[in-house]
Amino acid sequence: MSQKRRPKRGSRAYGPRKRAQSQTPRLDSWPEITGAPKIQGFAGYKAGMTHAFVVDKRVKSTTSGMELQVPVTVVEVPPMKIAAVRFYENTIYGLKTAGEVWAQDLEPLLSKRLSVPKNHDEASFAKYDGVDIEDVRVIAYTQPKLVKGVPKKVPDIMELRIGGGSVDERVQYAKSILGTEVGINDFAVEGAFIDVVAVTKGKGFQGVTKRFGVKLLSHKNSKHRRGIGNLGPKRPGYVRGTVPGSGQLGYHQRTEFNKQLMKIGTEGAEITPKGGFLNYGDVSGAYVLVHGSVPGPAKRLVRFRDPTRAPKKSTEAADITYISTESKQGA
Repeated sequence: MSQKRRPKRGSRAYGPRKRAQSQTPRLDSWPEITGAPKIQGFAGYKAGMTHAFVVDKRVKSTTSGMELQVPVTVVEVPPMKIAAVRFYENTIYGLKTAGEVWAQDLEPLLSKRLSVPKNHDEASFAKYDGVDIEDVRVIAYTQPKLVKGVPKKVPDIMELRIGGGSVDERVQYAKSILGTEVGINDFAVEGAFIDVVAVTKGKGFQGVTKRFGVKLLSHKNSKHRRGIGNLGPKRPGYVRGTVPGSGQLGYHQRTEFNKQLMKIGTEGAEITPKGGFLNYGDVSGAYVLVHGSVPGPAKRLVRFRDPTRAPKKSTEAADITYISTESKQGA
């Protein structure tokens, strides 16, 4: 007689569940793309959520041609500045930094993040003419002083890959944007799919029931109900990491794949709700509408990247007929 089986209870999705090292997400991989050279990432600040009505363009859908209400996240995306160009060479240990060339006129507040190198100019690129360059990336930083809803002025600095074209074409493109501003349109267009990376909302130290979703113990239990029932076998003589335990919940870096850019706008007032977004305020500059939710609370830095698992769906721009600007206060 076969024994009745059930799935394991509780989530075992991620480990270890500890606090993120930095509120600026770190990207370990970049996809290869075709076409002309361009930056493969961007960053913005999460404002909040609203909803929009979009015409369903799926041919085989039962709601084809009809209006659908979809949730969207508003991310304010002020232009970013390119601080440096970084070259990578291939070694037996993988990619290794070959060198950098920094721009001249940098944001003075950037010195609060790192020691800004000096004595760089256009002639500095000549030092890398004979180097076998494998990859080209740029060091970019945000401009939070242009965002009303984010109460800080010190820029967030990050590395962005240059993709597309040959290596020589990437180098020339990197030279052309060094020390200049780049916008969200230099990264993606409306309808494109992207990966969204951010640090989630922190919830502090929590017990196993909230942290892993384990079932409550019986009401006949002698001491507690919201604990773990069994710490595991007698051997080995320690509690294994697979056993749910109390600890940090939230403030983890998470990546959401294949989120569609529903809209790219320049005037934030057209989508700002009455009274502003909760815990954020008004969106004043350039913004994007991302389909669905995005990790993190309002004001959190959100990074975008070209999709590493690009879907085979159409990248046609969404036909938005209405964006809600009803008050979100108290929502």
